[in-house]
Amino acid sequence: MAYEPKIVAFLCNWCSYAGADLAGIGRLQYPTNLRVVRIPCSGRINPLFIFSALRNGADGILTSG
Repeated sequence: MAYEPKIVAFLCNWCSYAGADLAGIGRLQYPTNLRVVRIPCSGRINPLFIFSALRNGADGILTSG
């Protein structure tokens, strides 16, 4: 079995999350190792969110605005 890193994606509510939401409406499949977290604005992400995700087992972080 191939290694699949656990990724936490912090997506801006006004930009990137809209695309992720449309993918869900269109019934497109997300990778099972991706967790999406909607945030108000990627420019104001609290660094503690990133540290918390890594501390709780995430292998990587994606932040998109």
